[in-house]
Formats: sequence, structure tokens, C-alpha cells
Amino acid sequence: METKQTRIEIETLMKKEKDRRMFERYQAIYLHLKGKTALDIAETIGRTERTVFKYLRAYREAGVAGLQMNYSTGAPERLTKEQQEQLKQTIVSSVPHEVGFCSKYSWTLYLIGEYIKREFGPTYSLRGISKMAHRLGLSYTKPTYTLAAVDEAKQQAFTEVTFPTLKKD
Repeated sequence: METKQTRIEIETLMKKEKDRRMFERYQAIYLHLKGKTALDIAETIGRTERTVFKYLRAYREAGVAGLQMNYSTGAPERLTKEQQEQLKQTIVSSVPHEVGFCSKYSWTLYLIGEYIKREFGPTYSLRGISKMAHRLGLSYTKPTYTLAAVDEAKQQAFTEVTFPTLKKD
């Protein structure tokens, strides 16, 4: 009788669940309670048999609460809060050549990475630097180039005469 009641409880949770991964966990338990093997369940939900066994063990040990997903906090930060603040202040208040780089005006993700490596030691991927900059409240844009001295008559002649000629060939 308990199995039928438990199955009804799990089925109710499945119907209410909006998160696909939690639904999958409930479904695995539901199918197990209906007598399906771990291999059958794995094939049904598209997971490995090992994953199904993990769900079943979590359910046996802590019930429905054991199925809840734990979120990883991620790897520990490689720079201390003080180092991050120093980095932010350097980027905001100076240009690269003032801290020893050849680039005169613009900080790039690559230059920030080189600065971090030189000053603090750790190396970061460009994506990691981008994420850190975002966490520090910094944003960046890719530069666009404009011509300093534009001769509009020459541009119009190129657009209307030269370019169509080149395009035909």
C-alpha cells in the first residue's frame, strides 16, 4: 500500500514540476516504483544506468528531498578581493602604457590578462577575463574604425562608378 501511495505522491510532483531535470529525477523514481529496472529507466530518460542508481540512492537515503539538485559554487577565485579591486582601479584610472605596456590607449582582454599574470601570477582565458570584468562592473566594446579625413565626393564616385565596375568583373 505504501508503494502505491508513494507512487501517487511522486506522480503528483512530476505533474507540477516545471524544471526538466527535476522531472527526470521524479520520473526515474516513479518508474522504479512501478517495477522497471535501472537499465529500462536509463533508456527511458536518456541517462546512464549509473545516473539512475545515483537518483535511487539519493531517494532511499533522504526521500524526495534527496532528489533536489545541489548547485556548485564553482572553483575558488584566483584573485583576492583586494587584488580584484586593485585591478579594477588600474583599468579605470590608467591606460596600458602607464603601467608598462606598448598599447597607448585601450585596455583589451589580452592586456588585462597579461597585467593579471605579471602583477598577481594567475593566468586566465579571455572568457575568464571577460567574466571577471563583468563581475567587477566593467564592460568592454570592440573598437570600430572611422576615417579621420573623408572626401565625400571621392566616396560617392567610388560607390556609384568604381565599385559597380569592379563588381561586374
